Amino acid sequence: MREFEVGPNPHDPRLTRRVTGRDETGAEVETAVTVERPLTVYLNGQEIVTMMTIGDHPKWLAVGYLLNQNMLRADDRIDAIDYDEELELVVVRTQRPTDYEAKLKKKTLTSGCAQGTAFGDLMETFEDVTLAPDAVLRTAWLAMLLKKINTQPSLYLEAGAIHGCVLAREQTPLLYLEDVGRHNAVDKIMGYMFLNSVTPEDKIFYTTGRLTSEMVIKCVNMRIPILVSRSGFTAWGVDLARQANLTLVGRARGRRFVVLAGHERMIYDAPTGAEEEPESDRRKGGR
Repeated sequence: MREFEVGPNPHDPRLTRRVTGRDETGAEVETAVTVERPLTVYLNGQEIVTMMTIGDHPKWLAVGYLLNQNMLRADDRIDAIDYDEELELVVVRTQRPTDYEAKLKKKTLTSGCAQGTAFGDLMETFEDVTLAPDAVLRTAWLAMLLKKINTQPSLYLEAGAIHGCVLAREQTPLLYLEDVGRHNAVDKIMGYMFLNSVTPEDKIFYTTGRLTSEMVIKCVNMRIPILVSRSGFTAWGVDLARQANLTLVGRARGRRFVVLAGHERMIYDAPTGAEEEPESDRRKGGR
């Protein structure tokens, strides 16, 4: 894959809308706001969930969501993915018969933005995952990767009110996807990886959101050994990362960061100390 094989499209007219308002002086201003819309996901004949999303890449989002909820298995064969833009729904059809009526009754609300949900048995495969022990994260890669991400045109810089996730290998960003909830952005990447047979063992996952238990569980279930965020940690997220031997890097800005799990994968080969953030990143002040 080349650098930014898939990236944000801030100029897509479906994803933002111009509205007028007033600034701190009372002057009239016009600004872009992020559009969100419902998407209902079906697995075969069963309605699974309705989520709020910006509406790009609905097929990746649907497949990634079903995988991360353990409703699709890694060895499942998908016969068809049907998207109806007018009805705002995606139907994923599998060769294996499915019936998740009982599982749908065990939903629990998570801390994810945009009312993210995880099912009661979200962790049913967590303890069985072994992450690649020979994966490494060089600090020189991390510094270069952060610079590329922060200077990439995005919906965040255009309108804000959005989270982004990036799949990378070494210092090269491969996929950069955004949504109103960070869990949606994660699921889009998971769906892309599954449908395009992208291997996870040598990958780095970057998110603009907090390093919560949900983010750690999803990253582990995706078999990606390194998770990085510009934001901070929750205690349960750290505990789960240590349990799974996931390398967990937070508060990553410029050349500064904190590692709270999986230290053995780190190779410290970049100059230390603060590096000024790009003007575009400072102007928005973080998510």
